[in-house]
Amino acid sequence: MPIRLRALPSVRALLAALLLSAVPRPAPAGEKDVPLRIDDRQIRAAGIEVARVEPEAGTAQTVLPGTVVVPPQQLLVVAAPAAGLIETVLVGPNEVVRAGQPIARLRSTDLLESQRLYLQALSGEQLARQRLERDEQMFKERIIAERRLLTTRAEHDYARTTLQEREQLLALLGMPEADVRDLRENRHMAAVLTVSAPRDGVVLELRVSPGERVAASAPLFSVAQLDPLWINLQVPLSQARAIEPSTRVSVPGTTAQGEVVRLGRSVDQTTQSVIATVQVDAGTDSLRPGQVVNASVALMPNGTPQWRLPAGSVVRHAGQSWVFVRTPEGFLARPVTVIAEVPSATSVRAGLAPEDRVASRGILSLLAELTEVYGG
Repeated sequence: MPIRLRALPSVRALLAALLLSAVPRPAPAGEKDVPLRIDDRQIRAAGIEVARVEPEAGTAQTVLPGTVVVPPQQLLVVAAPAAGLIETVLVGPNEVVRAGQPIARLRSTDLLESQRLYLQALSGEQLARQRLERDEQMFKERIIAERRLLTTRAEHDYARTTLQEREQLLALLGMPEADVRDLRENRHMAAVLTVSAPRDGVVLELRVSPGERVAASAPLFSVAQLDPLWINLQVPLSQARAIEPSTRVSVPGTTAQGEVVRLGRSVDQTTQSVIATVQVDAGTDSLRPGQVVNASVALMPNGTPQWRLPAGSVVRHAGQSWVFVRTPEGFLARPVTVIAEVPSATSVRAGLAPEDRVASRGILSLLAELTEVYGG
């Protein structure tokens, strides 16, 4: 049977692993420099090359993709207050509405039943009140005992509470107070219920059409306030430490500007990125919910020098980005914060010096050594 050599490591990689495995390994100390003792012969055998670091200005701009969303506290779903038939839809998608504006009419038998129960409770309360007035007069004239008066008062309290409950149910169904008053005074029952906008905003989604039957609490509309808006930025894990709350963000080609208000703690397994939430406080008119944008993030200096390194000089291990700095004894694995990445170079913040040289090729061997020394 032929042997598949594709999965076997190269001779150079095996030699490098054997050479590096013979080196004594010091204990790591948190996220500080980790020394890797390697002599020149081992470096040549592993194919490691180094390059000098270049200083950069302290302020950097990085561009990250994101999606415009409506903050959840500004989005309301208007539900059907009762089961019934959608008779008329009075607004359309993307239409601006005001609080209390009629947006749909619903013909409902549940509304008729609630009104019937209300009228029944109203009659019961009136009858109980008349009995209470009669018994109070009879008690003053010492015709009835006090026990009977107490029973009549309790019956009136129960009837009054039932009436209040039925009236609150009509209010929950969205029946206007004027219609409730007309029902109470004229006993005129309404078969059509008007659904109103709960707040000022824009109709983002229309979920029903005229002639459709809906159940109670079925969603009918989505109404949202579009100022302010959020942008959910996808931040690569290597750059997450460079993004902080209050970091300013703008959207090129628009007037939209804002700042980071929150950095997510969970990582997307597919993209290995975290979500940074940006609240747009200016220029929201130039954005639309659901829009995909490329946002420019201004990373201000934090006191740590910024450097430009050749592409491929930074590795990721144990939730931290590292570079390998050349020393007379070998290399120092030094934690860094990635600011921006382009195909030819990477910008980082780290405690480096202009004369420092970092490994730019053959760093997989150094990463393997760091994994054994540092763990993870």
